[in-house]
Amino acid sequence: MILLAGGTGTLGRELVSRLTASGHSVRVLTRDPAHGRGLAAELVAGDVCDPRTLARAMDGCRTVVSAMHGFSGGRNRGPEAVDDRGNANLLRAASDAGVGHFVLLSVLHAGPDHPMSLHRAKHAAEQHLYATGIGHTVLRPSAYFETWASIIAGKLATGGPALVLGRGDNPINFVSVLDVAALVEQAIRDPLLRGQTIDVPGPDNLTLRQLANLLGATKVRRIPRGALRLLASGAAPIAPTVARQAGAALVMDTTDMTADATALNARFPHIAWHRPADLITARAERAAGSPEIER
Repeated sequence: MILLAGGTGTLGRELVSRLTASGHSVRVLTRDPAHGRGLAAELVAGDVCDPRTLARAMDGCRTVVSAMHGFSGGRNRGPEAVDDRGNANLLRAASDAGVGHFVLLSVLHAGPDHPMSLHRAKHAAEQHLYATGIGHTVLRPSAYFETWASIIAGKLATGGPALVLGRGDNPINFVSVLDVAALVEQAIRDPLLRGQTIDVPGPDNLTLRQLANLLGATKVRRIPRGALRLLASGAAPIAPTVARQAGAALVMDTTDMTADATALNARFPHIAWHRPADLITARAERAAGSPEIER
């Protein structure tokens, strides 16, 4: 049995689909089982921020996958609470239950001094994991294409503009959740990936403006850097999620977010490593009734 924390998110749902199709039994840990309706998995109520709820979720599990994050969490549900302390709670429960393998979804360039709180909290989670002695695999993906495509294209379907945060001219590395899920599955079944920490960039570095163009945008609504700075500082007391996301958008618009996937692609050639342009084309073909892209 595999316990999946974060199984109702974008990556989590892809993981459930892939793992169950491969014959794995999957249990999804969720604060609200209603969020998991339709998933082909066992659902168990629990909260990584409340360690008292985790022992029952671990029952019979030999592998734990932590795909959760607090980037979009509200008050007291941000990265420090979920990714740092929540993962520490999950790891203690896993250790107590004798779990043999823990797969942690971290983030590319995680570090203690990173300007994004998510990256700092993921780094802390990595340190918690290394200290437990549990067999582990740490995967560090770059920005998820699917997440950012939905943010940018939020109003395109109704004729609205694409949303670009900042100037939108800073290249960012994007990876598809399809490929991250494929690598998680390999980490679960391949003992050679135990004890490894693997950076997982995607094949393309694109600016947000380029991504908007690929999505078919003819109009763009841009939120200037000045507005992002004001939101990042001023919104924190009343809307911490907005402040966190504005601050992250500012970092993504002003720092080096590129990565080279050449070595990763060569190491795992059986994974498709989808390019954003191909994913967008496949989405349009599915909408028109054409066959799906190879997964």
